[in-house]
Amino acid sequence: MMKKNELVEAIIEGIQEKKGRSIVVANLESIRTAPCQYFVICTAGSPQQVEAITDSIEDYVRKTIGEKPAGIAGRENAIWTVMDYGTVMVHVFVPDAREYYDIEHLWDDADLEQIPDLD
Repeated sequence: MMKKNELVEAIIEGIQEKKGRSIVVANLESIRTAPCQYFVICTAGSPQQVEAITDSIEDYVRKTIGEKPAGIAGRENAIWTVMDYGTVMVHVFVPDAREYYDIEHLWDDADLEQIPDLD
């Protein structure tokens, strides 16, 4: 089991707060060409839930560890939002988009950790 940092933990909690599912943490630290150290990927049931999860992550991370994203893309259509926390990129997808883009398998040598859904 990889050790996650405080930011990754706070992001996961922000996702779980709004019932995000199928959370995967991709540890990219050993990949020299990777754009960041971690990807956190999750699925939302609808565009409205994509927005709710994105807002929840932003609020939760700011309140618990005082970090703000450098940018958030995709809010307009809310099919896939990307949040840039520098060392961590967060991807929130509706199911079809997640399946189509298959982000977690772009980096084959990344260490992937599945976070169990809270039910």
